[in-house]
Amino acid sequence: MRYTNIELSAIKSKFEILRPLMNERLSRLWAATEVHSLGHGGLTLVSKATGLSSACIRTGIRELKLLADTSLTHRSSSTKVQPYAIRRPGGGRKLVEEKDPSIEAALEELLSNETAGDPMSEQKWIRTSTHELSKRLTETGHKVSPSTVCRLLKKLGFSLKANKRRQLHTSYPGRDDQFRFIASQREAFSIAELPIISIDTKKKELIGEFNNKGRAWSRQAEEVNEHDFPSTALCKAVPYGIYDVVKNSGFVVIGISSDTPEFAVDNIVRWWEMEGQQGYPHANKLLILADSGGSNGYRSRSWKLCLQEKLSDQFGLTVTVCHYPPGCSKWNPVEHRLFSYISINWAGKPLKTLGTVLAYIRGTRTTTGLTVKAFLQERQYKEGKEISKEMMKQLNINFLIPNPKWNYIISPRQEICCLYQ
Repeated sequence: MRYTNIELSAIKSKFEILRPLMNERLSRLWAATEVHSLGHGGLTLVSKATGLSSACIRTGIRELKLLADTSLTHRSSSTKVQPYAIRRPGGGRKLVEEKDPSIEAALEELLSNETAGDPMSEQKWIRTSTHELSKRLTETGHKVSPSTVCRLLKKLGFSLKANKRRQLHTSYPGRDDQFRFIASQREAFSIAELPIISIDTKKKELIGEFNNKGRAWSRQAEEVNEHDFPSTALCKAVPYGIYDVVKNSGFVVIGISSDTPEFAVDNIVRWWEMEGQQGYPHANKLLILADSGGSNGYRSRSWKLCLQEKLSDQFGLTVTVCHYPPGCSKWNPVEHRLFSYISINWAGKPLKTLGTVLAYIRGTRTTTGLTVKAFLQERQYKEGKEISKEMMKQLNINFLIPNPKWNYIISPRQEICCLYQ
């Protein structure tokens, strides 16, 4: 029997109206009832009108027969499709990670230099689009679509939602080149099994009966001061963090004075004496990843001088420093791999004493194996030390391309090193 275009259009119209209300099972059952009412030749017509395959509609016809004959329900397990199932067990396309179990590890490795995070929460995001990530994964033998990359990113705990103020300005020349250079340096030091540390100063905290954002489980909320007046604080804690990228370990020094370049370098020296020398006994090179500003900023003369005198000369270390471009501090690993978990650990809990601060930092742990050590630095540091051009000329420093202002190597001055040996 041949059907007219009017009948074809009528079936198509009905299907389009009902489609938003039906899942795939109901769709094929509805199509099967239309075939049943049309008779011979109805299967071809319904398939053409709805876009459903003939095989799909035939499955619906079998299900209709199965539902009509209730005496067969006790033998339904032997049929290909269960009477109330949308599809037979195991049906449907397998997930990419099931067919390619190594794809998640490959994606995480690809994101190692692309990830940024909020130091005050677990939120993370990436700077590369899912289309670009899909292209890179395909080039390495993992064929995957951008939509699947998006799903995998959410599964791995990343967020692609960011406030507009977090979107970076691209006006800094050489920004992308700098990210690529940092990635190459990290790879070179990792292959050579040399230490890589990420450093920064965390948000300063008032010590005393002050409100601390967040919530914590308790029978009764702790009472704090109505106003956070700095003048009523016992002191202001200055947490300086050092994150060992290779060993996934944190080292935090709590200062109670000014956040100066000398304070920053003293903390790195302390880490090297207590952790670095033991963890890397044969290392004579160190890679430091730092922000572009603050006590360890790339413009600071005092920062470079202290690195030369207190770290490079004293321990015979060749120190390579790479600064993240302005506005890119959240890509510094210490932000989202150390500071964020510390903030989560003490969220909603007043930091009443320095001992409380140290305890919360030392108690910070993650499922990926992060451990953190914390110490107090009671020394007072003075701000505003002037470093002359003559003093800078004495540094054994080499600036690196493509961005010399952000990348440099400070090598030991041999004649001075002999004094420490």
